[in-house]
Amino acid sequence: MRHEPTPAEAVLWEKLRNKRLLGFRFRRQHPIDRHVVDFYCPNARLVIEIDGPVHDSTKAEDEARQRHLEELGYRVIHFTNDVVIRSPDKVLDQISAMLADHRPK
Repeated sequence: MRHEPTPAEAVLWEKLRNKRLLGFRFRRQHPIDRHVVDFYCPNARLVIEIDGPVHDSTKAEDEARQRHLEELGYRVIHFTNDVVIRSPDKVLDQISAMLADHRPK
């Protein structure tokens, strides 16, 4: 688990923290089973992963991780660092669409 977020994680966390997105609560660097995910919304069982260049060389591991999380009942969405930095509003729109069927508790 990292204590300091990447620049892309910092940008997204600023938009998600304190129920800023549609009233949903998110957690940063949250453990799920044997994984630590970048962001997690408990009410929607939504995992958000921010992928940097290191993920280019770990595609098989990332796919296995995603399958495992999905088998546990989580929905997983990925964004690249570049997309988060350059188009945070588009990222938030995609996350909002994933949250559309869920209401904060």
